[in-house]
Amino acid sequence: MCVCKMRPYTCLSSLILLITFLFTCVNSEDPYRFFTWKVTYGDIYPLGIKQQGILINGQFPGPQIDAVTNDNLIISVYNYLNEPLLISWNGIQHRRNSWQDGMSGTTCPIPPRKNFTYTLQVKDQIGTFFYFPSLGMQKGAGGFGGIRIWSRPRIPVPFPPPSGDFTILAGDWFKLDHRRLRRVLENGHNLPFPDGLLINGRGWNGNTFTIDQGKTYRFRISNVGLTTSINFRIQDHKLKLVEVEGSHTLQNYYSSLDIHVGQSYSVLVTADQPVKDYYVVVSSRFTRKILTTTSILHYSNSRVGVSGPVPGGPTLDIASSVFQARTIRRNLTASGPRPNPQGSYKYGLINPTRTIMLANSAPYINGKQRYAVNSVSHVEPDTPLKLADYFNIPGVFYVGSIPTNPTGGNAYLQTSVMGANFHEFVEIVFQNWEDSVQSWHIDGYSFFVVGFGSGQWTPQSRSGYNLRDTVARCTTQVYPKSWTAIYMALDNVGMWNIRSENWARQYLGQQLYLRVYTPSNSWRDEYPVPKNALLCGRASGRRTRPF
Repeated sequence: MCVCKMRPYTCLSSLILLITFLFTCVNSEDPYRFFTWKVTYGDIYPLGIKQQGILINGQFPGPQIDAVTNDNLIISVYNYLNEPLLISWNGIQHRRNSWQDGMSGTTCPIPPRKNFTYTLQVKDQIGTFFYFPSLGMQKGAGGFGGIRIWSRPRIPVPFPPPSGDFTILAGDWFKLDHRRLRRVLENGHNLPFPDGLLINGRGWNGNTFTIDQGKTYRFRISNVGLTTSINFRIQDHKLKLVEVEGSHTLQNYYSSLDIHVGQSYSVLVTADQPVKDYYVVVSSRFTRKILTTTSILHYSNSRVGVSGPVPGGPTLDIASSVFQARTIRRNLTASGPRPNPQGSYKYGLINPTRTIMLANSAPYINGKQRYAVNSVSHVEPDTPLKLADYFNIPGVFYVGSIPTNPTGGNAYLQTSVMGANFHEFVEIVFQNWEDSVQSWHIDGYSFFVVGFGSGQWTPQSRSGYNLRDTVARCTTQVYPKSWTAIYMALDNVGMWNIRSENWARQYLGQQLYLRVYTPSNSWRDEYPVPKNALLCGRASGRRTRPF
Protein backbone atom coordinates (compact mmCIF):
# COMPACT_ATOMS: atom_id res chain seq x y z
CA MET A 1 0.00 0.00 0.00
CA CYS A 2 1.27 3.46 -0.84
CA VAL A 3 1.13 6.11 1.86
CA CYS A 4 1.97 9.64 0.75
CA LYS A 5 3.13 12.09 3.39
CA MET A 6 0.96 15.12 2.64
CA ARG A 7 0.95 18.40 4.47
CA PRO A 8 -2.34 20.06 5.40
CA TYR A 9 -3.55 22.19 2.57
CA THR A 10 -6.43 24.55 2.38
CA CYS A 11 -7.06 24.66 -1.36
CA LEU A 12 -9.68 22.04 -2.24
CA SER A 13 -8.97 22.25 -5.96
CA SER A 14 -5.32 21.38 -5.39
CA LEU A 15 -6.32 18.38 -3.27
CA ILE A 16 -8.48 17.15 -6.09
CA LEU A 17 -5.63 17.61 -8.53
CA LEU A 18 -3.32 15.73 -6.19
CA ILE A 19 -5.44 12.61 -6.50
CA THR A 20 -4.69 12.65 -10.21
CA PHE A 21 -1.01 12.19 -9.50
CA LEU A 22 -1.01 9.51 -6.85
CA PHE A 23 0.69 7.18 -9.31
CA THR A 24 3.96 8.94 -8.48
CA CYS A 25 4.08 7.22 -5.11
CA VAL A 26 3.67 3.65 -6.39
CA ASN A 27 7.25 2.94 -5.33
CA SER A 28 7.78 5.80 -2.93
CA GLU A 29 6.73 7.33 0.33
CA ASP A 30 8.58 10.56 -0.31
CA PRO A 31 7.13 13.81 1.05
CA TYR A 32 4.97 16.18 -0.94
CA ARG A 33 5.59 19.93 -0.98
CA PHE A 34 2.80 22.20 -2.18
CA PHE A 35 3.12 25.57 -3.88
CA THR A 36 0.47 27.93 -5.24
CA TRP A 37 1.74 30.59 -7.63
CA LYS A 38 -0.20 33.54 -9.02
CA VAL A 39 1.62 34.91 -12.05
CA THR A 40 0.83 38.56 -12.78
CA TYR A 41 2.27 41.66 -14.36
CA GLY A 42 3.65 44.33 -12.07
CA ASP A 43 5.76 47.45 -12.07
CA ILE A 44 9.47 46.85 -11.51
CA TYR A 45 12.43 49.24 -11.56
CA PRO A 46 15.49 47.01 -12.13
CA LEU A 47 17.63 49.65 -13.86
CA GLY A 48 16.00 52.68 -12.29
CA ILE A 49 13.23 53.02 -14.84
CA LYS A 50 9.70 51.67 -14.66
CA GLN A 51 9.08 48.45 -16.58
CA GLN A 52 6.31 45.88 -16.72
CA GLY A 53 7.66 42.72 -15.16
CA ILE A 54 6.34 39.20 -14.64
CA LEU A 55 5.82 38.55 -10.94
CA ILE A 56 5.08 35.33 -9.05
CA ASN A 57 3.04 35.95 -5.92
CA GLY A 58 3.99 39.60 -6.29
CA GLN A 59 7.71 38.86 -6.22
CA PHE A 60 10.52 39.63 -8.65
CA PRO A 61 12.47 37.37 -8.76
CA GLY A 62 9.95 34.68 -7.92
CA PRO A 63 9.79 32.62 -4.71
CA GLN A 64 12.55 30.21 -3.82
CA ILE A 65 11.80 26.49 -4.13
CA ASP A 66 13.39 24.40 -1.38
CA ALA A 67 13.22 20.63 -1.60
CA VAL A 68 15.01 17.52 -0.40
CA THR A 69 16.17 14.68 -2.66
CA ASN A 70 13.19 12.64 -3.94
CA ASP A 71 10.55 15.14 -2.76
CA ASN A 72 7.42 15.48 -4.88
CA LEU A 73 6.64 19.08 -5.81
CA ILE A 74 3.03 20.03 -6.52
CA ILE A 75 3.13 23.51 -8.07
CA SER A 76 -0.22 25.01 -9.03
CA VAL A 77 0.35 27.91 -11.43
CA TYR A 78 -2.44 30.45 -12.04
CA ASN A 79 -1.85 32.55 -15.14
CA TYR A 80 -3.16 36.11 -14.70
CA LEU A 81 -1.20 37.42 -17.69
CA ASN A 82 -2.97 38.36 -20.92
CA GLU A 83 -0.84 35.85 -22.83
CA PRO A 84 -0.10 32.12 -22.56
CA LEU A 85 2.53 30.96 -20.06
CA LEU A 86 4.85 28.02 -19.53
CA ILE A 87 7.26 27.46 -16.65
CA SER A 88 10.38 25.37 -17.30
CA TRP A 89 12.66 23.87 -14.65
CA ASN A 90 16.31 24.38 -15.59
CA GLY A 91 18.14 21.27 -14.39
CA ILE A 92 15.26 19.32 -12.83
CA GLN A 93 15.41 15.98 -14.59
CA HIS A 94 11.72 14.91 -14.50
CA ARG A 95 12.51 11.22 -14.33
CA ARG A 96 10.19 9.34 -16.73
CA ASN A 97 8.07 12.46 -17.04
CA SER A 98 8.73 14.86 -19.94
CA TRP A 99 5.05 15.83 -19.67
CA GLN A 100 6.12 18.30 -16.97
CA ASP A 101 9.09 19.76 -18.82
CA GLY A 102 7.48 23.12 -19.49
CA MET A 103 8.78 23.59 -23.04
CA SER A 104 6.44 24.24 -25.95
CA GLY A 105 7.48 20.98 -27.62
CA THR A 106 6.22 18.95 -24.68
CA THR A 107 3.49 20.94 -22.95
CA CYS A 108 0.55 23.11 -23.97
CA PRO A 109 0.81 26.64 -22.59
CA ILE A 110 -1.41 27.75 -19.74
CA PRO A 111 -4.01 30.07 -21.31
CA PRO A 112 -4.73 33.44 -19.73
CA ARG A 113 -6.99 33.22 -16.64
CA LYS A 114 -6.39 29.45 -16.41
CA ASN A 115 -4.22 27.29 -14.21
CA PHE A 116 -2.14 24.15 -14.45
CA THR A 117 -0.57 22.05 -11.73
CA TYR A 118 2.93 20.75 -12.33
CA THR A 119 3.87 17.53 -10.55
CA LEU A 120 7.62 17.04 -10.34
CA GLN A 121 9.79 14.65 -8.40
CA VAL A 122 13.38 15.68 -7.76
CA LYS A 123 14.35 12.04 -8.00
CA ASP A 124 17.96 11.31 -7.05
CA GLN A 125 18.97 14.96 -7.32
CA ILE A 126 20.77 17.51 -5.20
CA GLY A 127 22.12 20.93 -5.98
CA THR A 128 21.46 24.37 -7.41
CA PHE A 129 19.04 25.12 -10.25
CA PHE A 130 16.40 27.65 -11.29
CA TYR A 131 13.04 27.98 -13.05
CA PHE A 132 11.91 30.50 -15.66
CA PRO A 133 9.09 31.27 -18.14
CA SER A 134 9.99 29.58 -21.42
CA LEU A 135 7.52 31.03 -23.94
CA GLY A 136 8.64 33.73 -26.34
CA MET A 137 10.93 36.23 -24.63
CA GLN A 138 9.05 36.20 -21.30
CA LYS A 139 12.29 35.34 -19.52
CA GLY A 140 13.32 38.92 -20.33
CA ALA A 141 10.50 40.19 -18.07
CA GLY A 142 11.28 38.13 -14.98
CA GLY A 143 9.27 35.17 -13.72
CA PHE A 144 12.42 33.29 -12.72
CA GLY A 145 13.49 32.00 -9.32
CA GLY A 146 15.96 29.74 -7.56
CA ILE A 147 15.70 26.02 -6.77
CA ARG A 148 17.70 24.44 -3.95
CA ILE A 149 17.63 20.66 -3.57
CA TRP A 150 19.10 19.61 -0.24
CA SER A 151 20.66 16.25 0.55
CA ARG A 152 18.70 13.81 2.69
CA PRO A 153 19.76 13.93 6.36
CA ARG A 154 21.55 10.60 6.31
CA ILE A 155 23.58 11.34 3.19
CA PRO A 156 26.93 12.96 4.09
CA VAL A 157 27.78 16.29 2.45
CA PRO A 158 31.51 16.89 1.81
CA PHE A 159 31.72 20.14 3.82
CA PRO A 160 30.47 21.33 7.21
CA PRO A 161 27.01 22.92 7.31
CA PRO A 162 27.45 26.60 6.37
CA SER A 163 26.14 29.36 8.61
CA GLY A 164 23.87 30.65 5.86
CA ASP A 165 22.77 29.92 2.31
CA PHE A 166 22.30 32.73 -0.24
CA THR A 167 20.83 32.52 -3.73
CA ILE A 168 22.17 34.88 -6.40
CA LEU A 169 20.22 35.10 -9.66
CA ALA A 170 22.36 37.23 -11.95
CA GLY A 171 22.30 38.10 -15.62
CA ASP A 172 21.87 40.68 -18.32
CA TRP A 173 18.80 42.89 -18.62
CA PHE A 174 17.15 44.96 -21.35
CA LYS A 175 15.09 48.12 -20.99
CA LEU A 176 12.94 46.94 -23.90
CA ASP A 177 10.02 44.86 -22.62
CA HIS A 178 9.70 41.22 -23.62
CA ARG A 179 7.15 41.92 -26.36
CA ARG A 180 9.41 44.46 -28.04
CA LEU A 181 12.36 42.10 -27.72
CA ARG A 182 10.29 39.46 -29.50
CA ARG A 183 9.35 41.89 -32.26
CA VAL A 184 13.01 42.77 -32.82
CA LEU A 185 13.75 39.09 -33.42
CA GLU A 186 10.68 38.46 -35.55
CA ASN A 187 11.60 41.43 -37.76
CA GLY A 188 14.81 39.65 -38.68
CA HIS A 189 17.30 41.33 -36.36
CA ASN A 190 19.46 40.22 -33.45
CA LEU A 191 18.93 41.70 -30.00
CA PRO A 192 20.74 44.92 -29.09
CA PHE A 193 23.51 44.93 -26.51
CA PRO A 194 22.05 44.56 -22.99
CA ASP A 195 21.41 47.71 -20.97
CA GLY A 196 22.81 46.35 -17.74
CA LEU A 197 23.22 43.47 -15.32
CA LEU A 198 21.08 42.53 -12.34
CA ILE A 199 21.64 40.63 -9.11
CA ASN A 200 18.37 39.28 -7.71
CA GLY A 201 16.37 41.72 -9.79
CA ARG A 202 18.30 44.84 -8.74
CA GLY A 203 21.08 46.99 -10.07
CA TRP A 204 24.01 48.74 -8.42
CA ASN A 205 24.36 47.93 -4.68
CA GLY A 206 20.74 46.82 -4.64
CA ASN A 207 21.23 43.78 -2.38
CA THR A 208 22.98 43.26 0.93
CA PHE A 209 24.19 39.88 2.19
CA THR A 210 24.87 40.01 5.94
CA ILE A 211 27.47 37.67 7.44
CA ASP A 212 29.25 37.19 10.76
CA GLN A 213 33.03 37.35 10.96
CA GLY A 214 34.71 33.96 11.14
CA LYS A 215 31.76 32.02 9.73
CA THR A 216 31.37 30.33 6.34
CA TYR A 217 28.45 30.84 3.96
CA ARG A 218 27.19 29.18 0.80
CA PHE A 219 26.43 31.28 -2.25
CA ARG A 220 24.44 29.64 -5.07
CA ILE A 221 24.92 31.62 -8.29
CA SER A 222 22.84 31.10 -11.44
CA ASN A 223 23.14 33.00 -14.72
CA VAL A 224 19.48 33.67 -15.55
CA GLY A 225 20.22 36.22 -18.30
CA LEU A 226 19.25 36.07 -21.95
CA THR A 227 22.53 36.33 -23.84
CA THR A 228 25.65 37.12 -21.82
CA SER A 229 28.29 35.13 -19.93
CA ILE A 230 29.16 36.67 -16.57
CA ASN A 231 32.03 36.69 -14.10
CA PHE A 232 31.29 36.52 -10.36
CA ARG A 233 33.64 37.64 -7.57
CA ILE A 234 33.63 39.03 -4.03
CA GLN A 235 36.12 41.73 -3.10
CA ASP A 236 39.10 40.33 -1.10
CA HIS A 237 37.41 36.95 -0.58
CA LYS A 238 38.17 33.56 -2.07
CA LEU A 239 35.48 31.36 -3.58
CA LYS A 240 35.67 27.67 -2.71
CA LEU A 241 33.75 25.78 -5.39
CA VAL A 242 31.73 22.90 -3.92
CA GLU A 243 28.91 22.07 -6.36
CA VAL A 244 27.97 22.48 -10.03
CA GLU A 245 24.39 21.67 -11.09
CA GLY A 246 24.11 18.63 -8.85
CA SER A 247 27.75 17.48 -8.79
CA HIS A 248 29.93 17.91 -5.71
CA THR A 249 33.28 19.18 -6.97
CA LEU A 250 36.88 19.15 -5.87
CA GLN A 251 37.06 22.10 -3.53
CA ASN A 252 39.39 24.41 -5.43
CA TYR A 253 39.67 28.10 -4.60
CA TYR A 254 39.02 30.80 -7.21
CA SER A 255 39.28 34.56 -7.17
CA SER A 256 36.38 34.71 -9.63
CA LEU A 257 34.20 32.32 -11.63
CA ASP A 258 32.93 32.46 -15.20
CA ILE A 259 29.27 31.46 -15.32
CA HIS A 260 27.75 31.05 -18.76
CA VAL A 261 24.10 31.54 -19.62
CA GLY A 262 21.94 28.91 -17.92
CA GLN A 263 24.68 27.60 -15.62
CA SER A 264 24.63 27.32 -11.81
CA TYR A 265 27.46 27.08 -9.26
CA SER A 266 27.77 26.82 -5.45
CA VAL A 267 30.70 28.32 -3.58
CA LEU A 268 31.66 28.62 0.08
CA VAL A 269 32.86 32.01 1.29
CA THR A 270 34.51 32.47 4.70
CA ALA A 271 34.21 35.82 6.44
CA ASP A 272 37.94 36.00 7.21
CA GLN A 273 38.67 39.62 6.31
CA PRO A 274 38.74 42.81 8.41
CA VAL A 275 35.30 43.92 9.53
CA LYS A 276 33.78 46.25 6.92
CA ASP A 277 31.63 46.00 3.82
CA TYR A 278 32.83 44.48 0.53
CA TYR A 279 31.63 44.49 -3.06
CA VAL A 280 29.90 41.46 -4.55
CA VAL A 281 30.56 41.94 -8.27
CA VAL A 282 29.04 40.58 -11.46
CA SER A 283 30.46 41.73 -14.80
CA SER A 284 29.96 40.72 -18.40
CA ARG A 285 32.43 38.31 -19.97
CA PHE A 286 33.66 38.30 -23.59
CA THR A 287 32.04 41.66 -24.41
CA ARG A 288 34.02 44.71 -25.59
CA LYS A 289 31.80 47.00 -23.59
CA ILE A 290 31.97 45.77 -20.01
CA LEU A 291 28.77 45.77 -17.97
CA THR A 292 29.15 45.65 -14.18
CA THR A 293 26.78 45.56 -11.23
CA THR A 294 27.33 45.07 -7.52
CA SER A 295 25.78 43.99 -4.24
CA ILE A 296 27.20 44.39 -0.75
CA LEU A 297 28.74 41.78 1.52
CA HIS A 298 28.08 43.28 4.95
CA TYR A 299 29.88 42.07 8.08
CA SER A 300 27.23 42.19 10.80
CA ASN A 301 29.25 44.43 13.12
CA SER A 302 30.62 46.64 10.34
CA ARG A 303 30.32 50.40 10.46
CA VAL A 304 32.45 50.93 7.36
CA GLY A 305 30.76 50.93 3.96
CA VAL A 306 32.20 49.73 0.68
CA SER A 307 35.09 51.81 -0.59
CA GLY A 308 37.64 52.02 -3.34
CA PRO A 309 37.27 50.89 -6.94
CA VAL A 310 35.15 47.87 -7.76
CA PRO A 311 37.59 44.96 -8.24
CA GLY A 312 38.11 44.21 -11.89
CA GLY A 313 37.69 40.85 -13.51
CA PRO A 314 38.59 39.08 -16.74
CA THR A 315 37.08 40.50 -19.91
CA LEU A 316 37.78 39.19 -23.42
CA ASP A 317 40.44 36.60 -22.60
CA ILE A 318 39.30 33.12 -23.61
CA ALA A 319 42.34 31.11 -22.51
CA SER A 320 41.84 31.81 -18.80
CA SER A 321 38.21 30.72 -19.01
CA VAL A 322 39.15 27.46 -20.76
CA PHE A 323 41.83 26.81 -18.12
CA GLN A 324 39.33 27.43 -15.34
CA ALA A 325 36.76 25.12 -16.94
CA ARG A 326 39.31 22.30 -17.03
CA THR A 327 40.04 22.66 -13.31
CA ILE A 328 36.41 22.01 -12.36
CA ARG A 329 36.45 18.31 -11.44
CA ARG A 330 34.07 15.95 -9.69
CA ASN A 331 34.68 14.91 -6.10
CA LEU A 332 34.79 11.14 -6.63
CA THR A 333 34.69 10.22 -2.94
CA ALA A 334 31.71 12.42 -2.01
CA SER A 335 28.19 11.06 -2.04
CA GLY A 336 25.71 12.61 -4.41
CA PRO A 337 22.00 12.12 -3.78
CA ARG A 338 22.69 8.48 -2.86
CA PRO A 339 25.12 7.12 -0.26
CA ASN A 340 27.44 5.64 -2.89
CA PRO A 341 30.41 7.80 -4.02
CA GLN A 342 30.03 9.96 -7.10
CA GLY A 343 32.94 8.11 -8.67
CA SER A 344 31.21 4.73 -8.52
CA TYR A 345 29.71 5.29 -11.98
CA LYS A 346 32.57 4.61 -14.36
CA TYR A 347 31.37 6.62 -17.34
CA GLY A 348 34.83 6.51 -18.93
CA LEU A 349 34.74 2.72 -19.26
CA ILE A 350 31.53 2.72 -21.32
CA ASN A 351 31.88 2.72 -25.10
CA PRO A 352 29.42 5.15 -26.74
CA THR A 353 27.01 3.49 -29.13
CA ARG A 354 27.22 6.44 -31.52
CA THR A 355 28.49 9.98 -31.95
CA ILE A 356 26.20 12.93 -32.61
CA MET A 357 27.70 16.23 -33.73
CA LEU A 358 25.66 19.43 -33.37
CA ALA A 359 27.02 22.52 -35.13
CA ASN A 360 25.49 25.95 -34.56
CA SER A 361 25.22 28.60 -37.24
CA ALA A 362 23.64 32.01 -37.83
CA PRO A 363 22.11 31.94 -41.31
CA TYR A 364 19.72 34.34 -42.98
CA ILE A 365 16.64 32.54 -44.26
CA ASN A 366 14.11 34.40 -46.40
CA GLY A 367 16.02 37.60 -45.70
CA LYS A 368 15.75 37.33 -41.90
CA GLN A 369 18.20 36.42 -39.19
CA ARG A 370 17.75 32.87 -37.97
CA TYR A 371 19.88 30.43 -35.97
CA ALA A 372 20.34 26.76 -36.77
CA VAL A 373 21.69 23.38 -35.70
CA ASN A 374 23.17 21.22 -38.47
CA SER A 375 21.64 23.67 -40.98
CA VAL A 376 18.12 23.20 -39.55
CA SER A 377 16.40 26.17 -37.95
CA HIS A 378 13.70 24.82 -35.66
CA VAL A 379 10.11 25.91 -36.21
CA GLU A 380 7.63 25.45 -33.39
CA PRO A 381 4.85 23.02 -34.37
CA ASP A 382 1.15 23.81 -34.01
CA THR A 383 0.84 20.92 -31.51
CA PRO A 384 3.33 19.95 -28.79
CA LEU A 385 5.49 17.13 -30.08
CA LYS A 386 4.90 14.99 -27.02
CA LEU A 387 1.13 15.14 -27.53
CA ALA A 388 1.45 14.47 -31.25
CA ASP A 389 3.56 11.43 -30.46
CA TYR A 390 1.12 10.20 -27.82
CA PHE A 391 -1.96 10.55 -30.06
CA ASN A 392 -0.14 9.45 -33.24
CA ILE A 393 -1.14 12.69 -34.98
CA PRO A 394 0.40 12.73 -38.46
CA GLY A 395 2.02 15.74 -40.06
CA VAL A 396 3.28 17.45 -36.89
CA PHE A 397 6.83 16.07 -37.02
CA TYR A 398 8.86 13.15 -38.20
CA VAL A 399 11.79 11.52 -36.42
CA GLY A 400 15.04 12.22 -38.24
CA SER A 401 14.01 15.67 -39.47
CA ILE A 402 17.43 16.92 -38.36
CA PRO A 403 20.65 15.11 -39.31
CA THR A 404 22.95 13.75 -36.62
CA ASN A 405 25.96 15.50 -38.16
CA PRO A 406 26.54 18.81 -39.95
CA THR A 407 25.74 18.68 -43.64
CA GLY A 408 27.36 21.90 -44.81
CA GLY A 409 24.28 22.65 -46.88
CA ASN A 410 22.08 25.71 -46.96
CA ALA A 411 20.03 26.31 -43.84
CA TYR A 412 16.29 25.67 -43.91
CA LEU A 413 13.24 25.78 -41.63
CA GLN A 414 11.98 22.55 -40.09
CA THR A 415 10.53 21.14 -36.89
CA SER A 416 13.63 19.39 -35.56
CA VAL A 417 13.27 15.97 -33.94
CA MET A 418 16.15 13.53 -33.60
CA GLY A 419 15.53 9.91 -32.69
CA ALA A 420 17.36 7.90 -30.02
CA ASN A 421 16.81 4.62 -28.20
CA PHE A 422 16.33 4.15 -24.48
CA HIS A 423 19.52 2.92 -22.77
CA GLU A 424 21.85 4.11 -25.51
CA PHE A 425 25.09 5.70 -24.31
CA VAL A 426 25.97 8.52 -26.69
CA GLU A 427 28.78 10.92 -27.37
CA ILE A 428 27.59 14.40 -28.37
CA VAL A 429 30.00 16.95 -29.80
CA PHE A 430 28.97 20.60 -29.89
CA GLN A 431 30.94 22.23 -32.72
CA ASN A 432 31.12 26.02 -32.79
CA TRP A 433 32.58 27.81 -35.82
CA GLU A 434 31.30 31.22 -34.76
CA ASP A 435 33.18 34.00 -32.93
CA SER A 436 30.92 33.98 -29.86
CA VAL A 437 30.73 31.68 -26.84
CA GLN A 438 27.80 29.28 -27.05
CA SER A 439 25.89 27.77 -24.13
CA TRP A 440 23.97 24.50 -24.57
CA HIS A 441 21.40 22.87 -22.30
CA ILE A 442 19.72 19.45 -22.41
CA ASP A 443 16.42 19.02 -20.56
CA GLY A 444 15.79 15.86 -18.58
CA TYR A 445 19.45 14.89 -18.32
CA SER A 446 22.74 15.35 -16.60
CA PHE A 447 25.75 14.67 -18.83
CA PHE A 448 29.52 14.33 -18.42
CA VAL A 449 31.56 17.13 -20.03
CA VAL A 450 34.55 15.06 -21.16
CA GLY A 451 36.46 17.52 -23.32
CA PHE A 452 37.06 21.02 -24.66
CA GLY A 453 39.20 21.81 -27.68
CA SER A 454 39.89 24.41 -30.34
CA GLY A 455 39.25 24.04 -34.04
CA GLN A 456 37.54 21.04 -35.62
CA TRP A 457 36.72 17.99 -33.52
CA THR A 458 38.08 14.71 -34.91
CA PRO A 459 38.12 11.17 -33.52
CA GLN A 460 41.73 11.85 -32.45
CA SER A 461 40.35 14.53 -30.10
CA ARG A 462 39.25 11.73 -27.77
CA SER A 463 42.83 11.27 -26.62
CA GLY A 464 42.42 14.45 -24.55
CA TYR A 465 39.13 13.48 -22.89
CA ASN A 466 38.76 13.40 -19.11
CA LEU A 467 37.39 9.90 -18.59
CA ARG A 468 37.78 9.85 -14.81
CA ASP A 469 36.45 12.83 -12.86
CA THR A 470 34.65 15.37 -15.01
CA VAL A 471 31.50 16.93 -13.56
CA ALA A 472 28.01 15.85 -14.54
CA ARG A 473 25.85 18.87 -15.36
CA CYS A 474 22.99 20.00 -17.61
CA THR A 475 24.47 23.12 -19.28
CA THR A 476 27.86 23.50 -20.95
CA GLN A 477 29.72 26.23 -22.78
CA VAL A 478 31.41 25.97 -26.18
CA TYR A 479 34.16 28.49 -26.81
CA PRO A 480 34.57 30.39 -30.11
CA LYS A 481 35.85 28.30 -33.01
CA SER A 482 36.02 25.34 -30.65
CA TRP A 483 34.22 22.17 -29.62
CA THR A 484 32.90 20.61 -26.42
CA ALA A 485 32.25 16.87 -26.07
CA ILE A 486 29.89 15.18 -23.63
CA TYR A 487 28.93 11.62 -22.73
CA MET A 488 25.30 10.94 -21.86
CA ALA A 489 23.39 7.82 -20.84
CA LEU A 490 19.92 7.90 -22.38
CA ASP A 491 18.15 6.65 -19.27
CA ASN A 492 15.13 8.96 -19.38
CA VAL A 493 12.35 8.21 -21.87
CA GLY A 494 10.56 11.20 -23.36
CA MET A 495 10.73 14.15 -25.74
CA TRP A 496 13.57 16.37 -24.51
CA ASN A 497 14.64 19.84 -25.59
CA ILE A 498 18.27 20.47 -26.59
CA ARG A 499 18.79 24.20 -26.96
CA SER A 500 20.97 27.23 -26.97
CA GLU A 501 20.67 29.03 -23.65
CA ASN A 502 21.21 32.29 -25.54
CA TRP A 503 17.49 32.94 -25.65
CA ALA A 504 17.49 34.95 -28.88
CA ARG A 505 19.20 32.06 -30.65
CA GLN A 506 16.83 29.56 -29.08
CA TYR A 507 13.80 31.63 -30.11
CA LEU A 508 15.04 31.89 -33.69
CA GLY A 509 15.70 28.20 -34.19
CA GLN A 510 18.84 27.00 -32.41
CA GLN A 511 17.19 24.07 -30.69
CA LEU A 512 15.91 20.56 -31.37
CA TYR A 513 14.07 17.76 -29.58
CA LEU A 514 15.56 14.38 -28.77
CA ARG A 515 12.95 11.62 -28.80
CA VAL A 516 14.24 8.93 -26.45
CA TYR A 517 12.07 5.96 -27.32
CA THR A 518 11.20 2.54 -25.96
CA PRO A 519 8.40 0.29 -27.24
CA SER A 520 7.60 -0.60 -23.63
CA ASN A 521 4.41 0.84 -22.12
CA SER A 522 5.61 0.27 -18.57
CA TRP A 523 5.35 3.00 -15.94
CA ARG A 524 8.79 1.85 -14.90
CA ASP A 525 10.11 3.50 -18.07
CA GLU A 526 7.75 6.44 -18.57
CA TYR A 527 4.77 7.85 -16.71
CA PRO A 528 1.47 8.07 -18.61
CA VAL A 529 0.00 11.36 -19.71
CA PRO A 530 -1.34 13.26 -16.66
CA LYS A 531 -5.10 13.44 -16.29
CA ASN A 532 -4.88 17.23 -16.04
CA ALA A 533 -2.78 17.59 -19.20
CA LEU A 534 -3.78 20.61 -21.27
CA LEU A 535 -4.70 19.68 -24.82
CA CYS A 536 -4.14 22.18 -27.63
CA GLY A 537 -3.51 22.36 -31.36
CA ARG A 538 -4.50 19.19 -33.19
CA ALA A 539 -4.80 17.40 -29.84
CA SER A 540 -7.70 19.61 -28.75
CA GLY A 541 -10.84 17.67 -27.84
CA ARG A 542 -9.12 14.30 -27.73
CA ARG A 543 -9.35 11.98 -24.76
CA THR A 544 -6.36 10.51 -23.00
CA ARG A 545 -6.17 6.79 -22.61
CA PRO A 546 -6.91 5.48 -19.11
CA PHE A 547 -4.04 4.60 -16.79
